[in-house]
Amino acid sequence: MSLDRLIEKIAALQNPTVAGLDTRLEYVPESIRAESFGKFGRTLEGAADAVLTFNRGVIDALCGIVPAVKPQCACYEMYGWQGMRALRGTIDYAKKKGMYVIVDGKRNDIGSTMRAYAAAYLGETDVGGERIAAFGADALTVNGYLGTDGIRPLLDVCAGFDKGIFVLAKTSNPSSDELQNQSFEGGETLYEAMGRFCAEWGGSLPGRHGYNGVGAVVGATWPKQLKELREMLPETFFLVPGYGTQGGTADDVAPAFDGNGLGAVVNASRTLLCAWKERGAPEADYAKAAAAEAVRMRDAIRARVGAIRL
Repeated sequence: MSLDRLIEKIAALQNPTVAGLDTRLEYVPESIRAESFGKFGRTLEGAADAVLTFNRGVIDALCGIVPAVKPQCACYEMYGWQGMRALRGTIDYAKKKGMYVIVDGKRNDIGSTMRAYAAAYLGETDVGGERIAAFGADALTVNGYLGTDGIRPLLDVCAGFDKGIFVLAKTSNPSSDELQNQSFEGGETLYEAMGRFCAEWGGSLPGRHGYNGVGAVVGATWPKQLKELREMLPETFFLVPGYGTQGGTADDVAPAFDGNGLGAVVNASRTLLCAWKERGAPEADYAKAAAAEAVRMRDAIRARVGAIRL
């Protein structure tokens, strides 16, 4: 099961974090941008080349520290098909370096459309009888609010290609409570209902380490709900966004973990990508600054959750 590979990588590095590659051109040092613009002009091609070059540097610096990366699709789509090529290049490079790759696409649809999303990011596309992986990620974030019709095609691909998904349950954004905290008759909230569905969907993808192949996205900015969902969903692995720049701390994410230091992977994006700016570091040290911040984040979380044991 795909999330077993993530869990084992987390244990090997003793680091339950993921680097969000929400890379924007303004995060990229001027020297890299100038080189890419020199080759391709101030074009989408030039922007995508700069983003990919930056990502490779970050991945080189983090691959021995952080078990996984999470590129955000929107940050690549904004640069057109050239940006999507940079996304594929980023996925390939991270996997070459031994990192687990979660594509943050938050895809949501039913029927043949969801089967197409599943094939694109996790499975294979039939091209005249040849089977080709379009993006080849290890996991994908998805929106489950269309119900089981939008999840079932993903479960089939996850089972067939050893992939995983993370379903939005309690998201980190401030206004998530407007809808996700609404209660049904009987008192169950919408985010609790989604968590319950995650557990049901995950039953078809059992894992080796107590967690199944359908994870849930639960934000670090909601520690009370994070604790509630961990108690409610003992076999559901969490992807926890909102650490760092969005305000989440090691204390906030601690309830996501079990007694073995397992149960979650915590995401930070701008905190790592822009560390060189925040630290006032030279442009040439952008990757070194990201690595130093990744170590600081790892150590802060480990101090709260303890050693990670399989």
